[in-house]
Amino acid sequence: MSARARTTGGFDSYRVPPYLIGMSHTIQHKSKLIGRVRRIKGQLEAVERALESEIGCADVLMLVASVKGAISGLTTELLEDHIRHHVVDPAHEKDPEKAKGAADLIDVVRTYLK
Repeated sequence: MSARARTTGGFDSYRVPPYLIGMSHTIQHKSKLIGRVRRIKGQLEAVERALESEIGCADVLMLVASVKGAISGLTTELLEDHIRHHVVDPAHEKDPEKAKGAADLIDVVRTYLK
């Protein structure tokens, strides 16, 4: 995998941080994650079309709110998977305090990013 990546939607290329390369859980869920990103891309394109069509600002704001929600959902999923795979998986942790702490952290992430 190259350390260079191109974002969708015509944004400038960026450098992928080394700690993100080879994250096995993102590879395992690759098609699901790419599907979410493609839906977000479609939502952003709808915002662009709405602005080009000069529709009302309330409608544009609703479209932007849906994009924000979709990005928050993607972020939540990635953070939860990161915690489970790289920190502590509550389902497989033998220490009950660590398991509860990890489960609590996942709940906080979900709540915070809603």
